[in-house]
Amino acid sequence: MADTPATPATVSRPSRFSREEWDARVRLAAAYRIVDHLGWGELIYNHISLRVPGPEPHFLINPFGLHYSEVRASNLVKVDVKGSVIGHSDWPINPAGFTFHGKIHEMVPGAHCVMHVHTTPTMAVCCLEEGLSYTNFYAAQLFGKVAYHEFEGITVHADEGARILASAGDKPVLLLRNHGPVTIGHTLPQCLSLMWLLNRACEVQLATLAMGRPRAIAPNVLEGCVRDSLNFDPRYGAGQDAFDALQRVVDRIDPSYRS
Repeated sequence: MADTPATPATVSRPSRFSREEWDARVRLAAAYRIVDHLGWGELIYNHISLRVPGPEPHFLINPFGLHYSEVRASNLVKVDVKGSVIGHSDWPINPAGFTFHGKIHEMVPGAHCVMHVHTTPTMAVCCLEEGLSYTNFYAAQLFGKVAYHEFEGITVHADEGARILASAGDKPVLLLRNHGPVTIGHTLPQCLSLMWLLNRACEVQLATLAMGRPRAIAPNVLEGCVRDSLNFDPRYGAGQDAFDALQRVVDRIDPSYRS
């Protein structure tokens, strides 16, 4: 008989973690495995950070040096807004990974999750002078939700964090020019859902540009698409259902992230 896939009920919680922190660790570890499954990994680079429930401004982020397929709930690193490790960790964090994550988490009350990837289509659009074109079904849902930040090199300098925050303003999607995208979510599922939406928008944009000039969409239609998008509607989970479906997929592949 095949082994029963691990579930929250069959994986014991280490005593050093509260139930709330452990639940957050499992969800974030699942997100790393989902990103790997989607083919969005970038060797050991890029990052997703998630706020730990509770009064302290602490956050979880991936151990620097591990592939996303190796990330587990127990080896995620807890840090404060300055990127200082809280408690024990066998791994450091990527210094480029928390420069802007920490500043966004510190200054934006609802920014409970921040995600950064380097997928080819999103990076390509970040390298276009005009940036994201609101000319397809997916991009239309992001109309008025995207900000830009000029390229300053590798994001290892702390002072750039404040400038990135200023560039983002109140937008949930930030395109780092010549670099890559950042999504900011009230929840982990929303953050992932926004990145999926952006990635699809960029894929379609690049395919359209390869064939010719994109056809414009009227502004009032774009505004309606944003209003109707499930990615921003808390009544429909803002990405929760899609996240749950993807988590079931990675559970079937390898549930070891729950340990």
